[in-house]
Amino acid sequence: MGIRFDSVVDAPRDEVFAWHARPGALQRLLPPWQPMHAISEASSLADGRAVLGLPGGLRWVAEHRPDAYDPPTCFVDALGADGWRSLPPRVIGRWRHEHHFEAVDDGSTRVTDRVDTPVPGRFLRQTFRYRHRQLADDLAVHRWARGHGMRPVTVAVTGASGLVGTALTAFLSTGGHRVIRLVRREPRHDGERRWDPDAPAADLLDGVDAVVHLAGASIAGRFTDEHRAAVRGSRIGPTRRLAECAAAAAHGPSTFVSASAIGLYGYDRGDEVLDETASRGDGFLAGVVADWEAATAPAAEGGLRVVTVRTGIVQTPRGGVLHLQRPLFAAGLGGRLGSGRQWLSWIDLDDLVDVYHRALVDSQLSGPVNAVAPGVVRNAEYTRALAHVLRRPAVLPVPALGPGALLGRQGARELALASQRVVPRRLLDAGHRFRRPALTDCLRHQLGRLGAIP
Repeated sequence: MGIRFDSVVDAPRDEVFAWHARPGALQRLLPPWQPMHAISEASSLADGRAVLGLPGGLRWVAEHRPDAYDPPTCFVDALGADGWRSLPPRVIGRWRHEHHFEAVDDGSTRVTDRVDTPVPGRFLRQTFRYRHRQLADDLAVHRWARGHGMRPVTVAVTGASGLVGTALTAFLSTGGHRVIRLVRREPRHDGERRWDPDAPAADLLDGVDAVVHLAGASIAGRFTDEHRAAVRGSRIGPTRRLAECAAAAAHGPSTFVSASAIGLYGYDRGDEVLDETASRGDGFLAGVVADWEAATAPAAEGGLRVVTVRTGIVQTPRGGVLHLQRPLFAAGLGGRLGSGRQWLSWIDLDDLVDVYHRALVDSQLSGPVNAVAPGVVRNAEYTRALAHVLRRPAVLPVPALGPGALLGRQGARELALASQRVVPRRLLDAGHRFRRPALTDCLRHQLGRLGAIP
């Protein structure tokens, strides 16, 4: 029973061990298809405790064992207890997870996971394939950044608790960067600062090297007057005031990276290929995004390098479209939307994290950047790919009236049925490496359908 899984990563052993010891490692290694989330990370690999949230309010407690701690060779955690909510997971009997690191040579490390548990290995294999792939990919991106002169910096992030923010902050902190979360409540520790979107404090960004601005109300929903006002109001004014704050900071950032969206190109441009030079399109979202990007102007006028990340349809079962579609397709009830000929410009969540990271690293990058995979597909192709990965049929098309009933006419037109053939021209011209440029590979990684690691 249990499992032994190993792979070789292209990084020195000390570096690999240090990655695991930094904040965010647990978040980066959690498979997105599993119904669990990180509540707290271990303060130390020697004797700390990590707590994961499970469905129904249950808890999985991983206690690190000081008697087995041997840096940079090994650390061990075992299933522990912390109140009644942690008792149900203990019905499996035992769980002891050994993490071993062996230097293959000066630049590579064999990483071995050994889990002693009654749980059969076949139920664990996809988890460890995912973990090892994430580790290797993250280390490779950080190695690329160091090769381009990147050194540990302090990054302030708004929207840090959101879907993208959670992944990005974990990625940055495991890479050795200091992350300051800009929060709207009272700070709980020195890694947080209170941010008032209506009146940012003058010293909010003191000592910060770069800002990543992700905050904004979700655009998903019925396009009522109230919803449209929330979408606009949470973006335009707060972005302008944060950009002004960044420009005025005496010892503040030199880089300002702001979220944006491919909605700028309008909801239907036919088969027109849309790169960053394409004109603004029609619709409510196009107007919002244009004003949102314009709101970063004070930062650029203040001499900061400004990057606006025009994001496509993010692929992860933790949220967004894939989160909604996965249960339907898993039940065999999925199908194309409308005609299925709409262009769908998508991006893997980890590739989006890499785009934000590149915006911080690459001093030659400024202005708008299309954050989409190079392999744009039509909705019908997306449907077939998702059904294939989940091994389910997808023969029940969803008529256009379906999204209209949920989102209203305008919401359906600009969200569910939007068609934008967007290409990441600036990233491709810069030689950017996508982790998962092919849709099927992305869906396999995100949904736990991975093949063997080469």
